[in-house]
Amino acid sequence: GATVITNLLSAVPYIGNSLVQWIWGGFSVDNATLTRFFAFHFLLPFIIAAASLVHLIFLHETGSNNPTGINSDADKISFHPYFSYKDILGFAALLIALISLALFSPNLLGDPDNFTPANPLVTPPHIKPEWYFLFAYAIL
Repeated sequence: GATVITNLLSAVPYIGNSLVQWIWGGFSVDNATLTRFFAFHFLLPFIIAAASLVHLIFLHETGSNNPTGINSDADKISFHPYFSYKDILGFAALLIALISLALFSPNLLGDPDNFTPANPLVTPPHIKPEWYFLFAYAIL
């Protein structure tokens, strides 16, 4: 993953080296690269959740914009508590479903290839280059 991203970015003319330095901090896939990669993947869901919360707070405090200028507040249902409870119920249902899946049958969505013993001398059968990636392999 990180090696392919690094090689594809470094193939960009003129700015490839700068892109790699900016994204990973260097060319080597080492401890610093993996730390940055894991930090991005850990923080991104929290950033998305915070942006969603800001959206819920600000959009529904004032209501949506009406470009015609006509007062549309006459039929408006107040956001709090009706839609807030609906959203909380939806989040709770999703959370219960995910927790149930993770606790009662954690391997339900798994792949049987994950339990195949590793053989470092043979490429795993599920790793096959596809024809539409051949140009990228030629660049690399």
